[in-house]
Amino acid sequence: MSIKTIFLLLFFILTLEAKERIISLSPSITEIVYALEKGDELVATSSYSLYPEQAKKLPVVGSYTNPNIEKILAKNPTLVIGQEFNDKTLTQLKRFKIKTLKLNLKTINSIKKSIHILAKEINSNISNKLTNNITNAIKNAPKSKKPHSVMIVYGLHVDLRNGIYIAGQDVFFNDIINECKNTNAYTDNTTAQPVLNYENVIALNPDQIIILHSHATESSIDVHKALNAWYALPTTASKTKNIHIVDEDYLHIPSHRVALTIEKLCGVMNDWDK
Repeated sequence: MSIKTIFLLLFFILTLEAKERIISLSPSITEIVYALEKGDELVATSSYSLYPEQAKKLPVVGSYTNPNIEKILAKNPTLVIGQEFNDKTLTQLKRFKIKTLKLNLKTINSIKKSIHILAKEINSNISNKLTNNITNAIKNAPKSKKPHSVMIVYGLHVDLRNGIYIAGQDVFFNDIINECKNTNAYTDNTTAQPVLNYENVIALNPDQIIILHSHATESSIDVHKALNAWYALPTTASKTKNIHIVDEDYLHIPSHRVALTIEKLCGVMNDWDK
């Protein structure tokens, strides 16, 4: 075998074994990359990439809404993965001849599709396992025997006069409400994340209110006082004591762990029947 042939063979082998240098621009993408067993190829992430535990040790290139281009370039990435809200950043990186991938993680179907797209891009063969877990979570989740209207609120607040963020139509929370055989109290499809005041909430008059609270980021909130504020509103949910606070670190993250969110929220909605 000639030296040239040996050199070409070695080059081919090294090319096959070469790892990507991936930067994730959101916690959701970070989680999916690890779940696809490619976490060792991550060289940096966005802020709030807290799962799995290994992700906390990676350098941070900025917030997931405002990453730092200089920090990204300094890591010499071969692939930068973002979401639709990272469009400006991804466009800038293309000018530096850096390969990018933009994922849609809004709905359950788009999450599943994006898992397959990402798996193909980074040469992982276990995407079916992750998406099957989501499908099975939907299939096995408890379904409400008494369908009712549900309002899902982002975050716990004592002052309900304004700034109440809720789940609209074009998001995975709406999918979960529907899959659990209920209806979203907010029916307007013009925005995925409406912002309400207490008068808007009263007008919606949901049968059940589920508040997604994170003790890790909202540790200063007086939960008892905040809950009393919600019960003071004249809604069906208040009158029937169907206001629930759910505190899990995965609830806001549109990753493969949406399977856990489906199980958790469908269980809470099913409690309404009892």
